Amino acid sequence: MSIIIKFFIAPDDTSAASSVDSGPDGVFNSLDCGNFDASEAVLEWESLFTGQSFEALVASDEPRTVAEHEEGDGPLLFVVSEVLQGALTTASPARLAEVGELWIQERAVEGDAFDPEMVGELLRDLAGLARTAHGQGHGLYCWMA
Repeated sequence: MSIIIKFFIAPDDTSAASSVDSGPDGVFNSLDCGNFDASEAVLEWESLFTGQSFEALVASDEPRTVAEHEEGDGPLLFVVSEVLQGALTTASPARLAEVGELWIQERAVEGDAFDPEMVGELLRDLAGLARTAHGQGHGLYCWMA
């Protein structure tokens, strides 16, 4: 599980990858998150938004890794799929709340407990970041360390 998670926007994979060792702070507009497996979460969120199965998303190699620490045991950087970025960009507050509630229920089955207020704020802030990225023609990325 990650200790530090930062979603951020960048113009392209090459630009995003430049922050793999140090993180996106001070370089890119970013959102700091709590302690959860972000690579699994984006798949779960995309599944909840689209109805596509988690397994199908994994089979399609989502999320796509953009960069890793040289030794493979350090930070990881991946891009959020265009489908999820689009879903976040267009989601209404009610839809974000619905997906948040469903995600909390899914994670509870696995023994994880998430605060509904924290999840609601996370998805609202992430949707705002996705809208900013879309408006700039940029992608949405995640850095985990």
